[in-house]
Amino acid sequence: MTKLLPIALLLAAGYANAQTADSASSEPAPTPKWYQAVSVRGYVQARYNRLLETNPDLSCEQCDKSWGRDGGISLRRIRIIFFGQLHERIYFYIQPDFASTLSGSSSLNATLLRDAYMDIGLDKASQFRVRLGQSKIPFGFENMQSSQNRLPLDRNDGINSAFSNERDLGAFLYWAPTAVRKRFSRLVKEGLKGSGDYGVVGLGVFNGQTANRPELNNQRHVVARVTYPLEIGQHIIEPGLQAYTGEYVLNKDQLSSGVKTLPDFRYPDQRVAASFIVYPQPFGLQAEYNVGRGPEFNPRTDSIETRGLHGGYVMLNYRLRYKQQQFYPFLRVQYYDGGKKHERDARSYTVREAELGLEWAPFPSFELVTMYTLSDRRFEDFQKPDNRQRGGLLRLQAQVNF
Repeated sequence: MTKLLPIALLLAAGYANAQTADSASSEPAPTPKWYQAVSVRGYVQARYNRLLETNPDLSCEQCDKSWGRDGGISLRRIRIIFFGQLHERIYFYIQPDFASTLSGSSSLNATLLRDAYMDIGLDKASQFRVRLGQSKIPFGFENMQSSQNRLPLDRNDGINSAFSNERDLGAFLYWAPTAVRKRFSRLVKEGLKGSGDYGVVGLGVFNGQTANRPELNNQRHVVARVTYPLEIGQHIIEPGLQAYTGEYVLNKDQLSSGVKTLPDFRYPDQRVAASFIVYPQPFGLQAEYNVGRGPEFNPRTDSIETRGLHGGYVMLNYRLRYKQQQFYPFLRVQYYDGGKKHERDARSYTVREAELGLEWAPFPSFELVTMYTLSDRRFEDFQKPDNRQRGGLLRLQAQVNF
């Protein structure tokens, strides 16, 4: 009996430990704190545009305000992005820019909100999702593409003239199968200069006055976009179609004294565009073109009228990898004839431009772009009704990614 006592005690202790283990395994895992789902990334761009400059009066307000007379070394973008999947159906994204220049101000490096939105998944995989807040309008490939990934230093005038800073306040429904969403992500992560995941199909309504501006009427713009990245052998091509329609109200702060407008300052704002992308494996091609109508200054009548517009670009590029380094030579030609509704007096433009450049990425955290621009620009408003500038310049940009 004495010999059996230690054995009984050992069995009892083992049973108690097993019960404790079973009880612990049945307890639910602790819920992660919200801050454990939040990530931070960003990039900084420093530029100089004055090398080999032949005409200091040649400039582009929407492209880069430090381009042209009195322009110096500038910080083009300072972006810090806060984002995270807070729940399997809830994603958030906030992006301020600390290198903005406010309209009518000579101060540099002001802080301005670029993105602030939430994605709400309508299914567990978020193949259908609703985006609410300020975000990019799904119109055009290059508009969607981050400036962190784009090869040319500025977006093309033809497509980018649709929206200042490519963004507005609105609600958008996106749909894409899970496999295609992963493909969109891979096109960015693998250095193929993708546009990001804006769905195979995108539908939305938005204010129409462009980012960080109040709504000035009770009419919403409507946009629709369809695109699909097709895998053909070792290559990926992505055709796309997009269109939007709405009514734009001229901002009185952007009108010269004496310019003639419609009494209510309201103008139709409508476009349709086609995109065709061949990702650089190693040769690449980007081509986009849009047509439409909107407000545009007419120097012959000193008035802002509803006029037609059209324009786009073609870009050839190549991806060369050497050990850990990547090289992207590119050539882009563009044309645009139309107005820019968000500039003074809905400034009238005719743009013919060619850009030859090279992006060198010796390691993932640093990129250097050298680009030579030959430009012929007519940009006229009430204050400068006869203004055509031609010239060339060498432009440099250093970018750090984190």
